[in-house]
Amino acid sequence: MGAGSMDGMNYAPKGRRRPVVAEGEFVFAAMYLEHGHISGMCNGLLEAGATLKYVYDPDVKKVEAFCRQYEGVVAARSEEEILSDPQVRLVACAAITSKRCEVGLRVMDAGKDYFSDKAPFTTLGQLEAAKKKVKETGRKYMVYYSERLHVEAAVYAGNLIRQGEIGRVLNVIGMGPHRLNIESRPQWFFEKEKYGGILCDIGSHQIEQFLYYSGAKDAKIAYSRIGNYAHPAYPEFEDFGDAMLTGDNGATHYFRVDWFTPDGLSAWGDGRLTILGTEGYIELRKYVNVGVKNSGGDHLFLVNAKGERYIPTKDTVGFPFFGELILDCLHRTEIAMTQEHAFKAAELCLLAEERAERVLGL
Repeated sequence: MGAGSMDGMNYAPKGRRRPVVAEGEFVFAAMYLEHGHISGMCNGLLEAGATLKYVYDPDVKKVEAFCRQYEGVVAARSEEEILSDPQVRLVACAAITSKRCEVGLRVMDAGKDYFSDKAPFTTLGQLEAAKKKVKETGRKYMVYYSERLHVEAAVYAGNLIRQGEIGRVLNVIGMGPHRLNIESRPQWFFEKEKYGGILCDIGSHQIEQFLYYSGAKDAKIAYSRIGNYAHPAYPEFEDFGDAMLTGDNGATHYFRVDWFTPDGLSAWGDGRLTILGTEGYIELRKYVNVGVKNSGGDHLFLVNAKGERYIPTKDTVGFPFFGELILDCLHRTEIAMTQEHAFKAAELCLLAEERAERVLGL
């Protein structure tokens, strides 16, 4: 199993090196290391040819561990040391969720593009502030929606849909269970003001995927629910959530997210996605094929008029988002992800959380 395969917080995929720029042509920095996703973000950029110059976090131990992982990176003395360096084009950040927006505003004010871990916001007010700053500065506020961007089966599925293999997408069903590993979680992870709630947090992956695969530009929240079934010691924590959406193009979506991955599962979560089209359907088993020994992840099943196919997608299409993001930053294009899409996914997960019925509270 790969690094962090039993712990979603520290799941940091590695792929083949596929540089789109020369050494030193695109310099970036990492700031605030509260979530292990920062490693996945850095891995993707480095494999695409970016140069990691700095790291900054007030916690010296976090910085020391990061420097051991990424040889040659400079431990900056302050955030300002990074923001004032004209070489740095992009800043990657995995701060406490409620702090990600304020960091992004400062990054964009410094004339740099910003790459936030998901979820990028915890309030609609933060989203509006980011929209305003993007318009004012012309900088990017990109988001690491890793369950699509950093999973080869998910990338492969997008290619199949664009090729017309299942026709028009009608419905997406997403299952995003995660292993809690409660002892390793920081205190802020259980405080709603700081983590935003389960639909805002891990639900953001699901809504982003729905918009991407269905081609919807917007959606309405038909219903959403949250609950705390099994963690009375953390009354602000939500261990279950689900929602149903209707896209502006008529496509529909149901997803469920939870923190109930059993200890016996060989991965941090049995993430699955089923995409129904007018001419076929695709199922993704992203991280494990249950009951199959040493199955690993990246399993794709395709059924259409041509028949049934199982496609093992590991080491096939790679993770093109990161190279596309680098080129987007250099050329001011929107190939990797549009700003509108990144913000719409964030907005919908905030609305789903805000409007959720609480089905059980301890």
